[in-house]
Amino acid sequence: MKPLFPLASSVESVFAARFIDRVGKGIRGAPRDALVADITPPALRGAAYGLRQALDTVGALLGPLMATGLLLLWPGDLRAVFRAAILPAFAAVLLLMVGVSEPDAPAEQPRVNPIRRENLARLSPAYWWVVALGAVFMLARFSEAFLVLRAQDLGLRTAMIPLVMVAMNAVYALGAYPAGRLADALSHEGLLAGGLGLLVAADLTLAAGRGGGTLLLGVALWGLHMALTQGLLATMVADAAPSDLRGTAFGLFNLVSGIALLLASGLAGLLWDRLGPAATFHAGALLCLLALAVLGTGRWLRRRGAAELG
Repeated sequence: MKPLFPLASSVESVFAARFIDRVGKGIRGAPRDALVADITPPALRGAAYGLRQALDTVGALLGPLMATGLLLLWPGDLRAVFRAAILPAFAAVLLLMVGVSEPDAPAEQPRVNPIRRENLARLSPAYWWVVALGAVFMLARFSEAFLVLRAQDLGLRTAMIPLVMVAMNAVYALGAYPAGRLADALSHEGLLAGGLGLLVAADLTLAAGRGGGTLLLGVALWGLHMALTQGLLATMVADAAPSDLRGTAFGLFNLVSGIALLLASGLAGLLWDRLGPAATFHAGALLCLLALAVLGTGRWLRRRGAAELG
């Protein structure tokens, strides 16, 4: 709800606007990702989700860049910047109305509530493993808002702080499509492990940061890990879910991952207030190592099970 942000006059109203905005993201995310899976050949899903992430991130890159320009034009007038943000939001709705259509369905089927016990039972153990991986992964990655807080903590000028997100999203956008191509050719879990390794490096760099150089390096590593993992997780969900339940599968995945990200961000905020920025990023690195241990244990258990069946 972009129009609510410039009207907000208290912490509560900002929270309400942000909450509604995230609800909107949750509603649109699952059908969008299910639509991508429906119209993309399985062998190209990684590339398709990588391209989707890249294009989505271009907008996230241009937004902070425009915000920086507007803050230089209107120093300190955040309400005016939020009013300007309403225009692209309306443009997105218009584009959805005139430029997006559903794929042809083979036959009309009765519409029923998909969240039923028999449907959930059709979601395979492979799917629930992806959900568990996503949750553990999100516990290791708190909100990117802490990158902005770190920039403030290191003394970056207010008008320049949005450039932190510009840098992160530039790396993310440039890396998302090549990473998606890799997901079509290489082990998904191996790529996830590589993404977690990049996140460990980002956390340690940001924890040790003393100036703009280390801040930029940490932000770039954060963007690389996003490029390597976000489209990949969507590809894994699409591959593991039945075609007629992909919307439900993406919705459940996003729900569990969102709860994990909320918990991780809450813990990060508590550590930031009590122990400082370095402790927050060190804790993130430790959680990454825990996620790597879970990933490695899962692979070992599945290989052992396959060997015993063989």
